[in-house]
Amino acid sequence: MPELLDIYLGYNFYVKSDGDNEPVHIHVAKGHPEKATKFWIMSDTVELARDNGTVDPKDMGRVLRYLRKNRERMMSKWLAHFKHAEVKH
Repeated sequence: MPELLDIYLGYNFYVKSDGDNEPVHIHVAKGHPEKATKFWIMSDTVELARDNGTVDPKDMGRVLRYLRKNRERMMSKWLAHFKHAEVKH
């Protein structure tokens, strides 16, 4: 089940519970589609991992800037999500 982390420009930023076998990443889409656009959240930057067309091209730059500005907070939320998921198992 996806966990909503944030909303910006009408896009939902969320973590999927099955993503703990990959590096830190955030899914972005309007709603919760299966094929959300994925962004890698790294210690020093954010990069587009997979563009599935759920972020309008005119918004892509703003979404990337938002993620870069909020990188540390998103990374902390991602890590907390999977730490909490481990406790539930």
